[in-house]
Amino acid sequence: MRTALVYHEEMTAARLLWDDPECEIERPERLTAAVERLQQGGLEQRCLQLAAREASEAELGLVHSPEYVSLMRGTQALSTEELQALSGQYDAVYFHPSTFHCARLAAGAALQLVDAVLTGTAHNGLALVRPPGHHSQRAAANGFCVFNNVAIAARYAQKQHGVHRILIVDWDIHHGQGIQYIFEDDPSVLYFSWHRYEHGRFWPYLRESDADAVGLGPGQGFTVNLPWNQVGMGNADYMAAFLHVLLPVAFEFDPELVLVSAGFDSAIGDPEGQMQATPECFAHLTQLLQVLAGGRVCAVLEGGYHLESLSQSVCMVVKALLGDPAPPLLGPMVPQHSALESIQSVRAAQAPHWTSLWQQERRPSPVPPGGPKCKAAEAQTSALLSSLLDQLHLCATPPVRTAVALTAPAAAMVLPPDILCQEESAPREETQAWARLHEALTQDTAFTALGKVLHLLNGILDGQVSSGIATTPAAASTLEVVLRQGLSHGAQRVFCVALGQLDRPPDLASDGRTLWLSIRGKEAAALSTLHVSVPLSGTTGGFLSCILALVLPLAYGFQPDLVLVALGPAHGLQDPQAALLAALLRGPAGGRVLVLVEQESTCQLVGVLARVLHGDPPPSLGPFSVASPDDVQALVHLRGQLEAQWEMLQVAAPSGVP
Repeated sequence: MRTALVYHEEMTAARLLWDDPECEIERPERLTAAVERLQQGGLEQRCLQLAAREASEAELGLVHSPEYVSLMRGTQALSTEELQALSGQYDAVYFHPSTFHCARLAAGAALQLVDAVLTGTAHNGLALVRPPGHHSQRAAANGFCVFNNVAIAARYAQKQHGVHRILIVDWDIHHGQGIQYIFEDDPSVLYFSWHRYEHGRFWPYLRESDADAVGLGPGQGFTVNLPWNQVGMGNADYMAAFLHVLLPVAFEFDPELVLVSAGFDSAIGDPEGQMQATPECFAHLTQLLQVLAGGRVCAVLEGGYHLESLSQSVCMVVKALLGDPAPPLLGPMVPQHSALESIQSVRAAQAPHWTSLWQQERRPSPVPPGGPKCKAAEAQTSALLSSLLDQLHLCATPPVRTAVALTAPAAAMVLPPDILCQEESAPREETQAWARLHEALTQDTAFTALGKVLHLLNGILDGQVSSGIATTPAAASTLEVVLRQGLSHGAQRVFCVALGQLDRPPDLASDGRTLWLSIRGKEAAALSTLHVSVPLSGTTGGFLSCILALVLPLAYGFQPDLVLVALGPAHGLQDPQAALLAALLRGPAGGRVLVLVEQESTCQLVGVLARVLHGDPPPSLGPFSVASPDDVQALVHLRGQLEAQWEMLQVAAPSGVP
């Protein structure tokens, strides 16, 4: 995986030349701290390093007026007093004699990144830039932003590369009103922004930052605003926003390119955002975006003013772009009531424009007996941040990212060269002990496969291998052994997704350590909160709704340390569907995924699964097709049964909460 890193040290030249408490947080150290952290972690060396170029004035003119570009050019010759006077004409902006050069480098870096990704030189990448851009408008600097880097990159991708559909994801804590204004009547660009809003009491204090601002004219539905009305939003809130708002709409939109306005003032410790999302959350968000647009993701730095939180979050994004597994998310995965209110409001505002949202609408559930759950009091942010960052330092990446244990040697022919084809087996005595559970496992081929599976599983649990795929002629029996061995070998919680003719072992302990999800048949049933069955949809819309609205919320809510995916006889998945499922399930357990495949499946399926577990994007599902009424009813029914226990399933604030 080639990940581009675009940067130029001359972007550190601009700095504040007078006292201004509002602007002093936007300083050169924001870039140098991020670059140093990437170097210390060995991440810069793993990237394709590109020196940023200046955007031409014609390229700036894709978004900005000639008069504004000329005005910015003139700042190079102004005195400090004149620069301060000009800065005072704008909201939260300062100019420096180097501002024009730095801002052209920032825009040019975004264009270089787009060129690298769309020409195939790189698969994805990050542009580390300043000044940021998402507040800048056609003829106005705003909020530290001079030129709108991401908006220029979007127009450039359309003009130079013929891209028709672009998704812009703005996870900065401030509303990128500049991007919204530029594209609000344009259905070729889908703009998603979450931002601290507090019912209009937080900068930039705009009515059009609220959820009901959905775009204008032909662009209605292509502006998606998710306002946060309280501070303290954390990992669960951010993940819920992606699963229940952004991703359903994004899959329906089907972008050809994803641009990220990557502001990290939405991370823990930042004085602007005052949020609680930890750095590793941004690795999960990045991984989720990589299943779109064939993995063509271009992230461009926006805000972020706590240097340690900023630099760690940047590293997490780069690791995800490189294909490394994301560290598990810490803390309880329970969205806050205010976050659910925001999600509910944006889904309601967008439902008329997106089939994937209006099909799922249902009334909020009542509060479970005993009232809403009380949240534990937050620790002091500085102490919590220090503890979390210490844990990130200790999170080692396994030496082998993906290993495959095969019973059919021919399948090895479809594997990429950097995936380990495992030949070793567990000790014969261990294999024999487990094989006694099922007569089918004593047969020669099944016994050999079991030995390889156990060796692979032990490697995953011991931290030597991140993820793996194993083929077996006896998927049902092997799955039971793997599940029991995983629980006895140190896994505390196992999330098991079984597809096809595979039944949950009848005597599996009901100790809360296993969550079993069966995707098969025609009936939806929650036999318990730990045993769920859902039909396999025959449409892309139904399949995506199942994954985004049920499978992933259950997985993230359960917080497993091992994910098992079993493709049994007659599993019914097409290769792209199986690949998407495996790719998305890399997240919840920190990349620890074992996929069992019935031997009758094709070699091609093994190859595509190996590639996505290794970090490659999954192939496209093809044209979006609407979920059937039966699929929608089954999903709504299950959510209604389960969301009191698994709160990541909720898409609306429970009724009856004061």
